Amino acid sequence: MPKVSAEFSTNRREEIISACAKLYQTMSFKDITIIEIGKATSFTRTSIYNYFNTKEEIFLALLQKEYELWIEELEEIISGNEKLTRENFSDLLAKSLENRRQLLKLMTMNHFDMEMNSRAENLIEFKKVYGKSLAAVKKCLDKFFPAKTEIEKQNFLYAFFPFVYGIYPYAVVTEKQRAAMEAAGTNFIYHSIYELAYNCILKLLS
Repeated sequence: MPKVSAEFSTNRREEIISACAKLYQTMSFKDITIIEIGKATSFTRTSIYNYFNTKEEIFLALLQKEYELWIEELEEIISGNEKLTRENFSDLLAKSLENRRQLLKLMTMNHFDMEMNSRAENLIEFKKVYGKSLAAVKKCLDKFFPAKTEIEKQNFLYAFFPFVYGIYPYAVVTEKQRAAMEAAGTNFIYHSIYELAYNCILKLLS
């Protein structure tokens, strides 16, 4: 019975997180409420409070899931390649970020609110997964760039992760933002997530 109960609880949590993810594709963070998330699930809104206290906790769980998916892709890069050049590794790592568009959007746009309005135990679980993403990128560096010193690898991580946090608004703009840039006479050249990431990673590895 406990096993069935745990599975039931996990399935409910996943349904809530998936509902939130679907809404986030067409609605803004501020417009998504527990009520809206409840409407997108197969059970009553009040049942959500058995799993999450706030909508920010749901979003934090979604962000954690996105990190887990990214880590899986990083592990595939490690296990699927014996050697990689700077260019090859930059290509694969940049593609892994391009595949995680929702991860980049969440961490850039709403990260502070999620962490501030979540219980400590939820935040700790998220930080564990975040730590695993750091470790996964470090494992990539250890395997594919063994000649680099530990300090060089740490410098890469300290530059790469802050870059990842800020990449989304440079690559994804609304028509309103684009029109404002043109009206302001700002000649901004737009690049994709992949292009920005590839060039940054390549420079960090040089």
